[in-house]
Amino acid sequence: MPIQILMPALSPTMTEGNLVKWHKKEGDVIKAGQVLAEIETDKATMEVEAVDEGILAKILVAEGTDNVKVNELIALILEEGEDVSSLDNVKAPTPVAKPIAETVAPEIEKAAVSAHKHEGERLFITPLAKRIAEQNHADLRTITGSGPNGRIVKVDVEKAISGGGRKAAALALTLGGHTDIKLNGMRKVIAKRLTESKQTVPHFYLSVDCELDTLIDFRRQLNARPNAAYKLSVNDFVIRACALALKEVPEANVTWHETYVRQYNNSDISVAVAVDGGLVTPVIRASEQKSVIELSAEMKSLATRARAGKLMPEEYQGGSFSLSNLGMYGVKSFSAIINPPQACILAVGAGEERAVVKNGQITIATIMNCTLSVDHRAVDGAIGARFLAAFKSLLENPLGLFI
Repeated sequence: MPIQILMPALSPTMTEGNLVKWHKKEGDVIKAGQVLAEIETDKATMEVEAVDEGILAKILVAEGTDNVKVNELIALILEEGEDVSSLDNVKAPTPVAKPIAETVAPEIEKAAVSAHKHEGERLFITPLAKRIAEQNHADLRTITGSGPNGRIVKVDVEKAISGGGRKAAALALTLGGHTDIKLNGMRKVIAKRLTESKQTVPHFYLSVDCELDTLIDFRRQLNARPNAAYKLSVNDFVIRACALALKEVPEANVTWHETYVRQYNNSDISVAVAVDGGLVTPVIRASEQKSVIELSAEMKSLATRARAGKLMPEEYQGGSFSLSNLGMYGVKSFSAIINPPQACILAVGAGEERAVVKNGQITIATIMNCTLSVDHRAVDGAIGARFLAAFKSLLENPLGLFI
């Protein structure tokens, strides 16, 4: 009997995913451990390996197909000695979503040059080329592929982007001057979760201004040391301050579960990282046990792999507290949306020079505004205020971050 290859569940919460690419074609000999396909979840694109050996006899779900349900039949493998006739009684799943390239708006399909009609209704394109095209709103139907069998590769998209500006502008004008950007899985999940959060979680907000001059001078001295093996950012100190403040005020290090509040022994901090098409929050586990230098190295590694779509599910799931820093974009202050079941998220703005009054005298200081969004079901105002007081004290007296 043919071996059934089902759409895998790559995380406990995954219900569907996008089948980005097949690494094997029908008729190929499959060995255990070989990469069969690439699956895109809401957070990352992951490779799926074969666990059985045989011949890939039939692919039932084409690469480029969105919203494939977990445990849906996607391919069949024949074991040694099995006859191809055994496939006759196996039916392909009823399509629940069209391949990506078939979702082009009708008016665009009519206006664009279809260079790939001879290969059917689906475009052949590498994942990297597709990602670049989506980022630059390039119309794939106008691009001729130079790869094997007419597949669109990176250089084809880049050439179209650099040389097709006028043509794209004219097409956009003809179609009403707008572009409809297809939602990826990540954006759909973000939209769903944050809508639920704002509708069901009773948010309240607490803000505090932190004076950074001592920290900035301290950081400058550390980074300027001869042969320094690391360069610390302000955000590294912010993560460390959050970790120690949560240790000092554990009542803020909680998640909400309707009938109980779970309080954590460790500060597992989810740090927001902007990626193509959305947002990922990799988690630094037990951050209170790690030095600023260790936190800096781990955060750089997590952020790099998050942007490359290479995080494992256990690296971005869970977390007891969230941190979102938009200071590097020049944002002065903002209020973030809580990521349930977590009860708190800290929004960090940019440090800027302001006139402040000290001992009756006006002076200049570098001030950074931080806003704590709190789920009032789990954390009261006094607890949130105590956390911010501890956080502020640590940033303004950075020597405590190294003790």
